[in-house]
Amino acid sequence: MPKEASSRHSFIDAKVLARLSGLGLHARTPMLGNISGHHRSPIRGSSLEFAQYRKYVPGDDLRRMDWRAWGRSDRFYIKEFEADTNLRLCLIVDTSGSLGFTVDGVSKIDRMKSLAGTLAYLASCQGDAVGLYCAGKDFHTEIRPKRSAVHLRLILDKLEFMKAKGETGLAEALHKAAENISQRALVVIVSDLFIEPRILSSCFQHLRFRKHDVSVFHLLDQCEVDFDFDRPTRFVDLEGGEAIMADPSLIGKQYQKAITGYISDLGTVMRDAAVDYHRVNLQDPVGEILARFLLGRKPKKKGANQR
Repeated sequence: MPKEASSRHSFIDAKVLARLSGLGLHARTPMLGNISGHHRSPIRGSSLEFAQYRKYVPGDDLRRMDWRAWGRSDRFYIKEFEADTNLRLCLIVDTSGSLGFTVDGVSKIDRMKSLAGTLAYLASCQGDAVGLYCAGKDFHTEIRPKRSAVHLRLILDKLEFMKAKGETGLAEALHKAAENISQRALVVIVSDLFIEPRILSSCFQHLRFRKHDVSVFHLLDQCEVDFDFDRPTRFVDLEGGEAIMADPSLIGKQYQKAITGYISDLGTVMRDAAVDYHRVNLQDPVGEILARFLLGRKPKKKGANQR
Protein backbone atom coordinates (compact mmCIF):
# COMPACT_ATOMS: atom_id res chain seq x y z
CA MET A 1 0.00 0.00 0.00
CA PRO A 2 1.57 3.33 -0.98
CA LYS A 3 2.49 5.66 1.86
CA GLU A 4 0.44 8.48 0.37
CA ALA A 5 -2.72 6.38 0.82
CA SER A 6 -2.48 6.64 4.60
CA SER A 7 -1.45 10.30 4.65
CA ARG A 8 -4.70 11.34 2.97
CA HIS A 9 -6.80 9.98 5.87
CA SER A 10 -6.58 12.09 9.00
CA PHE A 11 -7.60 9.29 11.36
CA ILE A 12 -4.49 7.20 10.55
CA ASP A 13 -1.22 8.15 12.23
CA ALA A 14 1.92 7.18 10.29
CA LYS A 15 3.93 6.98 13.52
CA VAL A 16 1.45 4.50 14.98
CA LEU A 17 1.65 2.41 11.82
CA ALA A 18 5.43 2.35 11.99
CA ARG A 19 5.33 1.26 15.63
CA LEU A 20 2.81 -1.54 15.04
CA SER A 21 3.98 -2.84 11.67
CA GLY A 22 6.39 -5.34 13.22
CA LEU A 23 3.84 -6.95 15.53
CA GLY A 24 1.60 -8.57 12.93
CA LEU A 25 -2.11 -9.34 13.12
CA HIS A 26 -2.80 -12.96 14.03
CA ALA A 27 -5.92 -15.07 14.39
CA ARG A 28 -6.54 -17.08 17.57
CA THR A 29 -8.26 -19.86 15.64
CA PRO A 30 -7.40 -21.66 12.37
CA MET A 31 -8.39 -19.76 9.24
CA LEU A 32 -9.34 -20.87 5.74
CA GLY A 33 -7.93 -19.15 2.67
CA ASN A 34 -6.48 -19.71 -0.78
CA ILE A 35 -3.25 -17.72 -0.65
CA SER A 36 -0.02 -17.82 1.27
CA GLY A 37 -0.34 -16.13 4.62
CA HIS A 38 0.71 -15.99 8.27
CA HIS A 39 -2.16 -17.89 9.81
CA ARG A 40 -2.84 -21.48 10.82
CA SER A 41 -5.16 -23.48 8.61
CA PRO A 42 -7.42 -26.39 9.60
CA ILE A 43 -6.36 -28.04 6.34
CA ARG A 44 -3.51 -30.53 6.74
CA GLY A 45 -1.54 -32.53 4.18
CA SER A 46 1.60 -32.56 2.08
CA SER A 47 -0.01 -32.19 -1.34
CA LEU A 48 0.13 -28.42 -1.87
CA GLU A 49 -0.76 -27.10 -5.32
CA PHE A 50 1.19 -24.12 -6.60
CA ALA A 51 -1.07 -21.13 -7.30
CA GLN A 52 0.97 -18.06 -8.24
CA TYR A 53 3.80 -15.72 -7.33
CA ARG A 54 3.55 -12.48 -5.37
CA LYS A 55 6.08 -9.92 -4.21
CA TYR A 56 7.82 -10.50 -0.91
CA VAL A 57 6.74 -8.37 2.07
CA PRO A 58 8.58 -8.22 5.43
CA GLY A 59 7.48 -11.05 7.66
CA ASP A 60 6.92 -13.61 4.89
CA ASP A 61 8.33 -17.10 5.41
CA LEU A 62 11.72 -17.19 3.68
CA ARG A 63 11.21 -20.88 2.95
CA ARG A 64 8.62 -19.80 0.37
CA MET A 65 11.11 -17.56 -1.43
CA ASP A 66 11.81 -18.48 -5.06
CA TRP A 67 15.57 -17.94 -5.31
CA ARG A 68 15.64 -18.83 -9.00
CA ALA A 69 13.20 -15.99 -9.71
CA TRP A 70 15.46 -13.71 -7.66
CA GLY A 71 18.48 -14.79 -9.72
CA ARG A 72 16.67 -14.02 -12.97
CA SER A 73 15.01 -10.74 -12.01
CA ASP A 74 16.92 -9.49 -8.93
CA ARG A 75 13.51 -9.25 -7.19
CA PHE A 76 12.08 -11.23 -4.33
CA TYR A 77 8.99 -13.36 -4.99
CA ILE A 78 7.01 -15.70 -2.75
CA LYS A 79 5.40 -18.90 -3.97
CA GLU A 80 1.73 -19.17 -3.07
CA PHE A 81 -0.04 -22.49 -2.57
CA GLU A 82 -3.74 -23.26 -2.54
CA ALA A 83 -3.54 -25.02 0.85
CA ASP A 84 -1.88 -22.09 2.62
CA THR A 85 -4.13 -19.61 4.31
CA ASN A 86 -4.62 -15.92 4.77
CA LEU A 87 -6.72 -13.92 7.20
CA ARG A 88 -10.04 -12.29 6.45
CA LEU A 89 -10.45 -9.24 8.65
CA CYS A 90 -14.09 -8.15 8.81
CA LEU A 91 -14.60 -4.81 10.57
CA ILE A 92 -18.09 -4.14 11.97
CA VAL A 93 -18.31 -0.50 13.03
CA ASP A 94 -21.06 1.30 14.90
CA THR A 95 -22.20 4.67 13.51
CA SER A 96 -25.18 5.32 15.79
CA GLY A 97 -25.73 8.76 17.25
CA SER A 98 -24.23 7.82 20.61
CA LEU A 99 -20.80 7.69 18.95
CA GLY A 100 -20.96 11.47 18.77
CA PHE A 101 -20.21 11.52 22.51
CA THR A 102 -17.05 13.60 23.02
CA VAL A 103 -14.50 13.88 25.82
CA ASP A 104 -11.83 16.61 25.69
CA GLY A 105 -12.24 17.05 21.95
CA VAL A 106 -12.14 13.33 21.05
CA SER A 107 -15.38 11.64 20.00
CA LYS A 108 -16.20 7.96 20.00
CA ILE A 109 -16.57 7.96 16.23
CA ASP A 110 -13.11 9.54 15.90
CA ARG A 111 -11.68 6.72 17.98
CA MET A 112 -13.66 4.14 15.99
CA LYS A 113 -12.21 5.42 12.71
CA SER A 114 -8.66 5.36 14.06
CA LEU A 115 -8.93 1.80 15.42
CA ALA A 116 -10.71 0.36 12.39
CA GLY A 117 -8.63 2.23 9.81
CA THR A 118 -5.30 1.32 11.39
CA LEU A 119 -6.23 -2.37 11.67
CA ALA A 120 -7.40 -2.38 8.05
CA TYR A 121 -4.11 -0.86 6.92
CA LEU A 122 -1.99 -3.32 8.94
CA ALA A 123 -3.94 -6.34 7.70
CA SER A 124 -3.74 -5.21 4.08
CA CYS A 125 0.01 -4.60 4.32
CA GLN A 126 0.60 -8.18 5.48
CA GLY A 127 -1.37 -9.54 2.53
CA ASP A 128 -4.71 -10.23 4.24
CA ALA A 129 -8.21 -9.48 2.97
CA VAL A 130 -10.22 -6.70 4.62
CA GLY A 131 -13.98 -6.07 4.67
CA LEU A 132 -16.16 -3.39 6.26
CA TYR A 133 -19.71 -3.61 7.63
CA CYS A 134 -21.64 -0.71 9.13
CA ALA A 135 -23.91 -1.22 12.16
CA GLY A 136 -25.99 1.95 11.78
CA LYS A 137 -29.63 2.03 10.74
CA ASP A 138 -29.18 5.31 8.84
CA PHE A 139 -25.92 4.46 7.10
CA HIS A 140 -25.62 1.15 5.28
CA THR A 141 -22.28 -0.21 4.13
CA GLU A 142 -21.26 -3.75 3.26
CA ILE A 143 -17.88 -4.21 1.62
CA ARG A 144 -16.86 -7.85 1.24
CA PRO A 145 -13.27 -8.80 2.15
CA LYS A 146 -10.68 -8.41 -0.62
CA ARG A 147 -6.95 -7.90 -0.72
CA SER A 148 -5.68 -5.02 -2.84
CA ALA A 149 -4.47 -1.46 -2.43
CA VAL A 150 -7.51 -0.14 -4.31
CA HIS A 151 -9.87 -2.07 -2.03
CA LEU A 152 -8.14 -0.76 1.10
CA ARG A 153 -8.44 2.80 -0.19
CA LEU A 154 -12.18 2.23 -0.70
CA ILE A 155 -12.57 1.10 2.92
CA LEU A 156 -10.59 4.03 4.29
CA ASP A 157 -12.61 6.46 2.17
CA LYS A 158 -15.85 4.98 3.55
CA LEU A 159 -14.59 5.38 7.11
CA GLU A 160 -13.57 8.98 6.43
CA PHE A 161 -17.12 10.05 5.62
CA MET A 162 -18.99 8.08 8.28
CA LYS A 163 -21.01 10.17 10.73
CA ALA A 164 -22.58 9.38 14.09
CA LYS A 165 -26.32 9.46 13.48
CA GLY A 166 -29.54 7.68 14.40
CA GLU A 167 -30.23 4.50 16.31
CA THR A 168 -27.89 1.54 16.49
CA GLY A 169 -28.34 -1.45 14.22
CA LEU A 170 -25.60 -3.51 15.87
CA ALA A 171 -27.61 -6.66 16.62
CA GLU A 172 -28.96 -6.86 13.08
CA ALA A 173 -25.49 -6.19 11.61
CA LEU A 174 -23.85 -8.93 13.68
CA HIS A 175 -26.42 -11.57 12.76
CA LYS A 176 -26.23 -10.53 9.11
CA ALA A 177 -22.43 -10.69 9.15
CA ALA A 178 -22.53 -14.15 10.75
CA GLU A 179 -24.64 -15.39 7.84
CA ASN A 180 -22.97 -13.48 5.00
CA ILE A 181 -19.28 -14.01 5.84
CA SER A 182 -18.95 -17.40 4.18
CA GLN A 183 -15.51 -18.43 5.45
CA ARG A 184 -13.83 -18.18 8.82
CA ALA A 185 -12.73 -14.65 9.62
CA LEU A 186 -11.43 -12.38 12.33
CA VAL A 187 -14.47 -10.24 13.12
CA VAL A 188 -13.54 -7.00 14.89
CA ILE A 189 -16.44 -5.00 16.35
CA VAL A 190 -15.95 -1.34 17.31
CA SER A 191 -18.95 0.02 19.25
CA ASP A 192 -20.11 1.53 22.53
CA LEU A 193 -22.36 -1.56 22.90
CA PHE A 194 -25.43 0.34 24.07
CA ILE A 195 -27.57 -2.76 23.75
CA GLU A 196 -28.79 -5.32 26.26
CA PRO A 197 -26.12 -7.96 27.05
CA ARG A 198 -28.61 -10.82 26.51
CA ILE A 199 -29.13 -9.63 22.93
CA LEU A 200 -25.37 -9.35 22.40
CA SER A 201 -24.98 -12.89 23.74
CA SER A 202 -27.14 -14.25 20.93
CA CYS A 203 -25.11 -12.28 18.36
CA PHE A 204 -21.74 -13.47 19.64
CA GLN A 205 -22.86 -17.07 19.92
CA HIS A 206 -24.05 -16.88 16.30
CA LEU A 207 -20.64 -15.61 15.16
CA ARG A 208 -18.81 -18.25 17.18
CA PHE A 209 -21.08 -20.99 15.79
CA ARG A 210 -19.93 -19.91 12.32
CA LYS A 211 -16.30 -20.44 13.45
CA HIS A 212 -15.35 -16.75 13.45
CA ASP A 213 -12.69 -15.32 15.77
CA VAL A 214 -14.48 -12.40 17.47
CA SER A 215 -12.88 -9.31 19.01
CA VAL A 216 -14.57 -6.25 20.50
CA PHE A 217 -13.31 -2.73 21.14
CA HIS A 218 -15.81 -1.34 23.64
CA LEU A 219 -15.88 2.46 23.52
CA LEU A 220 -16.87 3.22 27.10
CA ASP A 221 -15.10 6.16 28.69
CA GLN A 222 -14.43 6.25 32.43
CA CYS A 223 -16.53 9.38 32.84
CA GLU A 224 -19.56 7.39 31.65
CA VAL A 225 -18.94 4.93 34.46
CA ASP A 226 -18.17 7.46 37.19
CA PHE A 227 -21.18 9.73 36.48
CA ASP A 228 -19.31 12.64 38.05
CA PHE A 229 -22.01 15.33 38.09
CA ASP A 230 -22.68 17.61 41.06
CA ARG A 231 -25.53 19.82 39.83
CA PRO A 232 -28.80 19.45 37.89
CA THR A 233 -27.90 18.55 34.33
CA ARG A 234 -29.70 18.27 31.01
CA PHE A 235 -29.03 14.83 29.51
CA VAL A 236 -29.39 14.48 25.74
CA ASP A 237 -30.17 11.18 23.98
CA LEU A 238 -27.77 11.23 21.03
CA GLU A 239 -29.77 8.54 19.25
CA GLY A 240 -32.88 10.70 18.91
CA GLY A 241 -34.78 10.36 22.18
CA GLU A 242 -36.01 13.21 24.33
CA ALA A 243 -33.65 15.24 26.51
CA ILE A 244 -34.32 15.19 30.25
CA MET A 245 -33.32 17.33 33.23
CA ALA A 246 -32.16 15.35 36.25
CA ASP A 247 -30.54 15.94 39.61
CA PRO A 248 -27.49 13.64 39.94
CA SER A 249 -27.95 13.50 43.71
CA LEU A 250 -31.31 11.79 43.14
CA ILE A 251 -30.39 9.36 40.38
CA GLY A 252 -26.67 8.77 41.03
CA LYS A 253 -27.08 5.57 43.07
CA GLN A 254 -29.51 4.04 40.59
CA TYR A 255 -27.18 4.91 37.72
CA GLN A 256 -24.18 3.34 39.46
CA LYS A 257 -26.19 0.19 40.16
CA ALA A 258 -27.34 -0.01 36.54
CA ILE A 259 -23.89 0.55 35.02
CA THR A 260 -22.25 -1.91 37.42
CA GLY A 261 -24.80 -4.56 36.53
CA TYR A 262 -24.39 -3.86 32.83
CA ILE A 263 -20.59 -4.20 32.97
CA SER A 264 -20.86 -7.41 34.99
CA ASP A 265 -23.41 -8.96 32.62
CA LEU A 266 -21.35 -7.88 29.62
CA GLY A 267 -18.25 -9.52 31.07
CA THR A 268 -20.16 -12.78 31.48
CA VAL A 269 -21.35 -12.61 27.87
CA MET A 270 -17.81 -12.03 26.59
CA ARG A 271 -16.35 -14.92 28.58
CA ASP A 272 -19.10 -17.35 27.61
CA ALA A 273 -18.65 -16.57 23.91
CA ALA A 274 -14.81 -16.50 24.12
CA VAL A 275 -14.73 -12.94 22.77
CA ASP A 276 -11.42 -11.05 22.79
CA TYR A 277 -12.66 -7.99 24.72
CA HIS A 278 -10.93 -4.60 24.99
CA ARG A 279 -12.45 -1.62 26.75
CA VAL A 280 -11.38 1.74 25.32
CA ASN A 281 -11.26 5.09 27.12
CA LEU A 282 -11.32 7.98 24.67
CA GLN A 283 -8.07 9.42 25.99
CA ASP A 284 -6.14 6.15 25.57
CA PRO A 285 -3.58 6.46 22.75
CA VAL A 286 -4.54 4.38 19.71
CA GLY A 287 -1.01 2.96 19.48
CA GLU A 288 -1.17 1.58 23.02
CA ILE A 289 -4.66 0.13 22.54
CA LEU A 290 -3.68 -1.72 19.38
CA ALA A 291 -0.27 -2.78 20.70
CA ARG A 292 -1.97 -4.61 23.58
CA PHE A 293 -4.43 -6.15 21.13
CA LEU A 294 -1.75 -7.36 18.71
CA LEU A 295 0.66 -8.60 21.39
CA GLY A 296 -2.13 -10.58 23.02
CA ARG A 297 -2.66 -12.41 19.72
CA LYS A 298 0.92 -13.33 18.90
CA PRO A 299 1.29 -17.12 18.72
CA LYS A 300 3.21 -18.61 21.60
CA LYS A 301 6.47 -20.24 20.60
CA LYS A 302 6.56 -23.98 20.99
CA GLY A 303 8.37 -24.99 24.12
CA ALA A 304 8.21 -21.46 25.59
CA ASN A 305 6.65 -22.83 28.76
CA GLN A 306 8.74 -25.95 28.87
CA ARG A 307 11.78 -26.29 31.06
